[in-house]
Amino acid sequence: MQRLLSSQTLASQASGEKIWHVKAVHPSGKFLDVKALDKAGNVYDVKAIEEGGNTQFMDIKALRDGKKLPVKILVSDDVFSPVKAIGEDGTIYDIKALTADRQRLDVKGVSRAGNIIHLKAISQEGEFYGIKAISPEGQLRDVKGIKFSDEEVETVVNGVEVLAHVKALPQAPGQSGDFIWHVKAVHPDGQLLDVKALDKAGNIYDVKAIDQNGNMHLMDIKAFVGNQKLPVKVLESRDPNAPVKAIGADGTIYDIKAFTADRKILDVKGVAESGNLIHIKAIAADGSLYGVKAISPSGQLYDVKGIEPGESFMVNGVRARAHVKALPQK
Repeated sequence: MQRLLSSQTLASQASGEKIWHVKAVHPSGKFLDVKALDKAGNVYDVKAIEEGGNTQFMDIKALRDGKKLPVKILVSDDVFSPVKAIGEDGTIYDIKALTADRQRLDVKGVSRAGNIIHLKAISQEGEFYGIKAISPEGQLRDVKGIKFSDEEVETVVNGVEVLAHVKALPQAPGQSGDFIWHVKAVHPDGQLLDVKALDKAGNIYDVKAIDQNGNMHLMDIKAFVGNQKLPVKVLESRDPNAPVKAIGADGTIYDIKAFTADRKILDVKGVAESGNLIHIKAIAADGSLYGVKAISPSGQLYDVKGIEPGESFMVNGVRARAHVKALPQK
């Protein structure tokens, strides 16, 4: 069942603010909720706040009883720097990532590059999971610690010494060490829906984006059927929404679908055009459109689009209209 937005989130949206979800990215391609917790174990939302269309430097806040509490990296002698929310009276709230089985993972500053401190959720096995802000439309930003001062104490907030501010920033482009990326649809509540290929018998296969030879500009989308990697294309059709399919070596057609948490199956289709780009979306029963994305194990997010070469073409005897690729977000 879709989770309702909190009354505070709705109020923020009504005031002209836009609320982005804050998540940790598990290497399996799933998001983990990032929350604030008080001493009694009560759990509060942590969000990025977009104001006036500014998505380049967004505040990270914990939402508690109608108040937006600042989230900061605190001064500490610990090896990893604690990330906390700070109440008006100086009360400290833990920031944790919550797994599906309700484990609570620390969120801390683990390394530094100049004035940027890298924040990670730390698993019980010592693995690091990236922290991201994600918009309802599926845009992604990195959540980082920011220092403006060379002093250890950046500022004092409500009596608490702060090492660095916590902000959401655009992702920096760069080489990825992840060669296989997950393909997902992004639900407006910040959850990821699996995107899979299905054959006529109902068998389900993975759909992935592939980084080949370091090409990070235009990644192939493939369906993994047995030991074959099948091309995924937008097909020629008279339908107003263009079908997106995988094509076998013998011309067999595999449906591409998105799966909700309760196993409802959503069509994935090309729904609109911008020049030679076709916008690919998962289509909900009520007509809502969910962006389709490629997400790396380390948390990078790319848009999945159809790219028209100018004329239709044949793939294993099937006429196609556009290639399906993963491209960096604009």
